[in-house]
Amino acid sequence: MAAETESKWEGKVSAVLANPTAQQVWVLLEASGHCGSATVDGIPGQPGLIRYCAATVRSSSGGRINWAKEKLLAIDPIKRCLSYEVIENNTGIKSYVATMIVLPIKDEGGRGCKIEWSFVSDPIEGWRIEDLVSYLESNLRAMAQKMLYHYALISRS
Repeated sequence: MAAETESKWEGKVSAVLANPTAQQVWVLLEASGHCGSATVDGIPGQPGLIRYCAATVRSSSGGRINWAKEKLLAIDPIKRCLSYEVIENNTGIKSYVATMIVLPIKDEGGRGCKIEWSFVSDPIEGWRIEDLVSYLESNLRAMAQKMLYHYALISRS
């Protein structure tokens, strides 16, 4: 879901994880962020933390590394949500703020959760809003797969 306005792009992507609880996924999200990241400055789990994230984007002509430095704006472990802004990157992002929230799915066994990733961004030169949404969906799918992998490892212990 996305909306394009004259000055800002807004949208949301989501992923459902069938087995882990919202709290189990939150612990992973809170600890590592939503990508393979490294702390650059600040205290983990505290607003002001700056992290470096990088991902390889593959295409028919090869691949390239997209990277960003992100600043944690807010984190709420009770509501299982966090907000961050991109402060530096190599993809042309000028202004981007995102919120990620982990919601429980109310099923009979009390298992499963949904990750929602919403954003507000200035338009990115050379991109359409659909390109950004597709990029975020791809990142969220990869993140969900990693979380399911970690959940499976923990469940076997």
